[in-house]
Amino acid sequence: MVERLNAAGLPAKASSRGDNGAAGTATTPGTTVANVAQQQYFTEVATKVVLPVFKERGTPFVLVFWSRDPDGTQHNQGDSLNRLVPGINGPTSLAAIKNADDDLAQLRAALDALGLSQTTDVIAAADHGFATISKESNTSPSARQSYADVTAGLLPPGFLALDLGAALGLPVFDPDGKNAAVEAAHHPSRGNALIGDSASDPDVVVAANGGSDLVYLPRGDRKMAARVVSALLQQDYVSGLFVDDGLGAYPGTLPLSAINLRGKSITPLPAIVVNFKTFATGCDQPLLCAVEVADTGLQQGQGMQGSFSRADTRNFMAAIGPDFKRGFADEAPVSNADVGVTIARILALRPPANGKLIGRIVAEAMPGGAMPRHAVKTMRSESSEAGLRTVLDYQLVGQTRYFDAAGFPGRTVGLRDPAERRVVASVLP
Repeated sequence: MVERLNAAGLPAKASSRGDNGAAGTATTPGTTVANVAQQQYFTEVATKVVLPVFKERGTPFVLVFWSRDPDGTQHNQGDSLNRLVPGINGPTSLAAIKNADDDLAQLRAALDALGLSQTTDVIAAADHGFATISKESNTSPSARQSYADVTAGLLPPGFLALDLGAALGLPVFDPDGKNAAVEAAHHPSRGNALIGDSASDPDVVVAANGGSDLVYLPRGDRKMAARVVSALLQQDYVSGLFVDDGLGAYPGTLPLSAINLRGKSITPLPAIVVNFKTFATGCDQPLLCAVEVADTGLQQGQGMQGSFSRADTRNFMAAIGPDFKRGFADEAPVSNADVGVTIARILALRPPANGKLIGRIVAEAMPGGAMPRHAVKTMRSESSEAGLRTVLDYQLVGQTRYFDAAGFPGRTVGLRDPAERRVVASVLP
């Protein structure tokens, strides 16, 4: 490969993102250029080196081309500093979409030139949707404080941890800052936090995750879980809570098992998953102008994902090639988790399963494949004292569950209209 790179005049190491990697600050806009140079290198390597090698070998192959755009650019874009409009729909984001389109065009042109088009499937799959970041709250104590690196009145990174610490009356420590105590007018450097009298033995751990946060209770304390849930239900930036089944049921929340997060993973199980509020800025297609409160070091107006809004969970997917129907629009739900097992079927491979969450083969998109039966369903919790109820919209194909949207009605983009919703399950304490 190194010899072929040299022959093609390509270095053995990719270029950096350059100006595209500039995220900006609370007073300085982020990038205004797409990630063209770095992705052009990836495309040149794929089309001038890797695909020709596969052509020479004459055997089945899989090439994964990871496009950092538009994701990377939308995260860092500087078109909308501290403004929700245009947000992730500004000129820099559009340039990033064109960059990804150009790369795909070059890849397909290489398949044509190499005579591989008629025997190669091309599958495009996004890993998530996207939304513009909001840092606004009328209930958060942390938003009323002053910070050197945060615009006045907006939520700081780690706002969830700071607000929980205040509600619980416990100190907050920064695990990304050598476990130092977070003093007044400061915030956790990356949003993550240890809450308790001791950083080495915390009562609560918060992992910041953009459009949602994970809360861990190292001692599995049910009383602490109840206190944390109560505090979270009082914040206007929260839209839906999922609590570890082993901690019991709480009004206003659904169990982790409802969203397949209670399993046998070796990674620590969160006690509570906190979904943040989402809303639209008023365009004719709300999923394309969605805004989400996000626990991140990025600024209001930049881009983020990770919420349970339909704007984040609705992923674009398309496929073309000899193993797929032409002009077929799949009405059944499909997840990016299905892509791997579908490719394995095309290549006549049978990889061993590790657990049950392996996706399904999208047979209906293949020649002769029949549409599977699928159902639209909704689960809802009992109401909290304030009338908040976590609602989960999902679909089923056989035993495979697909999640559409979740949260408190009125606080999550894409929750189905209550008038159209068919409630099939209620989870009560």
